[in-house]
Amino acid sequence: MVSPSVVWFRDDLRIADNPALRAAVDRGEPIICLYVLEGDADGMRELGGAAKWWLHHSLDSLGERLRERGGALVLRRGRAADIVPAVVADASAGAVFWNRRYGGAEREIDAGIKTALRDDGVEVASFAASVLFEPWTVQTGSGTPYSVFTPFWRACQDLPAPRAPLPAPREVHAPSGAPDSDDLDAWGLLPTKPDWAGGLREAWEPGEPAALRRLKGFLYDDLGDYDRSRDEPAGEATSHLSPYLRWGEVSPYQVWHETVKNRGTGAHAASASRFLSEIGWREFACHTLYHFPDLATKNWRSGFDAFPWPRLNRAHLEAWQQGRTGVALVDAGMRELWHSGAMHNRVRMVTASYLIKNLMIDWRLGEQWFWDTLVDADGASNPFNWQWVAGSGADAAPYFRIFNPELQRKKFDAHDEYIRRWAPDHLDGDAPEPLVDLGDTRRQALAAYEDVKRAR
Repeated sequence: MVSPSVVWFRDDLRIADNPALRAAVDRGEPIICLYVLEGDADGMRELGGAAKWWLHHSLDSLGERLRERGGALVLRRGRAADIVPAVVADASAGAVFWNRRYGGAEREIDAGIKTALRDDGVEVASFAASVLFEPWTVQTGSGTPYSVFTPFWRACQDLPAPRAPLPAPREVHAPSGAPDSDDLDAWGLLPTKPDWAGGLREAWEPGEPAALRRLKGFLYDDLGDYDRSRDEPAGEATSHLSPYLRWGEVSPYQVWHETVKNRGTGAHAASASRFLSEIGWREFACHTLYHFPDLATKNWRSGFDAFPWPRLNRAHLEAWQQGRTGVALVDAGMRELWHSGAMHNRVRMVTASYLIKNLMIDWRLGEQWFWDTLVDADGASNPFNWQWVAGSGADAAPYFRIFNPELQRKKFDAHDEYIRRWAPDHLDGDAPEPLVDLGDTRRQALAAYEDVKRAR
């Protein structure tokens, strides 16, 4: 009797180096490839608009890749706790495989489904696929999570090297009577009225094939300049891999081993090490989320709860969102974000610091805006990095570190190439009037941080 396997895809929208898919192929039975759009059920966080755009195209690409191998992607929308067991029962499936995820709500959902299926006699197995090192394997000598990146990354590197990536299966046979699937277009993930995604289409090509091309292009063409030029927003020295990693169209194992293989010597080797440490920073964020599931809503450092946020100035928040602050680098970054769904990392830090420490607006409001507008909005990295800038998070920037956007512009965009592209009005004399005085607001922020110190 045929006993199909179910592979539940989540943030791993690829066929190469996909341990769950590999386990199903090795089991030897027909495979039901399932994706569930969970929405905000059971504590899950609703995807932002830019993320929905990416997800639509990534699922379309994954479906094509599976069809090429004899498979099919089944789409369902709703609570995974209802849908996954229903699909298993309807198909008389004998096994379910998925790759692990690390958010608190996600882990609870997965654990409940695993228990229910096993009680019904179904084989269930989960695998590591989105992090190089499982969160419970990296601990301090006293058995606690690391709160500082450098010793965390050193501890990771003392562990056995990450496993080699798994090859893509040549065939993924679907059962003869595959379950019904929703129509992807009917999910309404793409913007229509208005269609604001023109800049996203111009900047990005979602999907596993594009991810692998981007990885190869970066390692062969750009890696040598990474250490020297990574902080220059007008350049092309960064990898542009973050959305592909967020959606699992490329795995950290593939990135790790391909980078090591192309490490080279001298400056090239230094760039490779620097780039791998950025992969480590992503790991650190994932581990922090695992141990602190409320990362997007609560201060990691509870002492920061005493920060005296003033009453919200909505006009200032909207000006920041729209790139109308009157500060060239901030406005350029926010306009790049709205147009392309992305922003250079150096500029992300500057725009976040300006919102928090010059406009004195709660980091959670900035994090929510990035969540809605970034194609790489990640449940770990996005809040983790906002808390880092705010000073409330793990390995946080010192409270007195307040990015001066004008000095950052002179240092990292000395010829105004980035400003010329995204905020030319600042060069033509038509820039908005500055919302606040940078010096005055810096002093106010420092005074507020002193209040936090005294409250401890």
